[in-house]
Amino acid sequence: MHDGSLCDMIKKMEKLKETNTKKKKSKLYRLLRILGPGLITGAADDDPSGIATYSQTGAQFGLGQLWTALYQLPLIIAVQEACARIGAVTGRGLAGVVKNHYSRKILVGVVLLVVVANTINIGADIGALASSSRLVFNLPFTFYAIGFAILIVLLEIFISYKRYVKILKWLTLTLLAYPLTALIVHEPWGQIIHATLLPHIQLNFAFLFIVTAVFGTTITPYMFFWQSSGEVEEEISQGLLPEKGGTPKNLKSFIHRVRIDTFIGMVFSEVGQWFIIITTATVLFSHGITNINTAADAAKALEPLVKSFPNSGQVAKDLFAIGIIGLGLLAIPVLAGSAAYAISEAFGWKEGLYRKFKQAHGFYVVIIISTLIGLLLNFVGLNPIKALIYAAVFNGLAAVPLLFVIAKINGSEIALGQFKGGKLSQILVWVTFGIMALAGLALLYTLIHH
Repeated sequence: MHDGSLCDMIKKMEKLKETNTKKKKSKLYRLLRILGPGLITGAADDDPSGIATYSQTGAQFGLGQLWTALYQLPLIIAVQEACARIGAVTGRGLAGVVKNHYSRKILVGVVLLVVVANTINIGADIGALASSSRLVFNLPFTFYAIGFAILIVLLEIFISYKRYVKILKWLTLTLLAYPLTALIVHEPWGQIIHATLLPHIQLNFAFLFIVTAVFGTTITPYMFFWQSSGEVEEEISQGLLPEKGGTPKNLKSFIHRVRIDTFIGMVFSEVGQWFIIITTATVLFSHGITNINTAADAAKALEPLVKSFPNSGQVAKDLFAIGIIGLGLLAIPVLAGSAAYAISEAFGWKEGLYRKFKQAHGFYVVIIISTLIGLLLNFVGLNPIKALIYAAVFNGLAAVPLLFVIAKINGSEIALGQFKGGKLSQILVWVTFGIMALAGLALLYTLIHH
């Protein structure tokens, strides 16, 4: 009798354990299902331009700009949540909402800014893909640049983007090389925490140039347009919004999921930035490498991670190249896609990656043309690494007027009804606009007096 009771108790405990395991798996599955445009946007934020900019600030200023990763976090979450909510509530991308509520001049200005910024960024990212690939196999730059441009266009047009992104999400894990390096290298963690919490500012051109690039590559125009349109595509794929448009259904629960997705994506982005600056500061800056001129210079930051391997320098270069290629292949379609969304919405064309080429000619032609122009920018004599940083600075300046428009829409009951931004959301978006504007003005002032 006693043995029977003991057996029953063990069976009950095993059943309870099995139930708890299933619940945990179910929660994880639900979380993975929630992750979408927010996570993709966050991953694309650490594109080659971002990696180059964060590497340069770590090499040039050590831990001096590490605080940007922490203080940008609430700002980028607020801005991206506002953009995502604008798309989700209206069932339109950002350009479509601007078209409905503002004058044609403002619409043209908004679209022009994002298209120019994105095209420059595409060119810089294609250059980074090509120069990084040469670290692995030293083939001509032209071969890689043209090859990647063609590959990206073909994949975006002919392969389901959801399937494409699933593969690329795995490649973004190469960004973990930076946290791993930071954890195996002897780090001055006391100084790191101090530099993270206490902002350090120098009022000179070099510092303001890079800090504007850091803000510009983090809080950047293509993310605004991509995520707002991405949420519309998500609603269509979930059957919450007809393809022909209309009023989205189940908005409260959908926006709740959007907020979780956006929060996780932006935290992922800023943690990546934090570790890249730490690694380049402690590996490059501390050894006197203060200027990154080539992809190989940036790759040296990863050598401590692979120093136990034969030819550790080559292994570090390979690892860096794979990371750049993976993140570039994710970011360039996002850049081209957000430009295509903006132009298509402005002209009233059919748009969306869920549509086939024959259903949205104009949308896909914009993707092709912007990628082609970006490719051609690589043959005007720009240094690929420097081009990435200049692209980030341009993004920082272009983001200012766009943030003004986003802040106005976010607080508009006419545009968003009951789903307009709350007080905290509105304050944070306006603060972001103010900080970006001040950074831009300070940079322009020092440039004039430089």
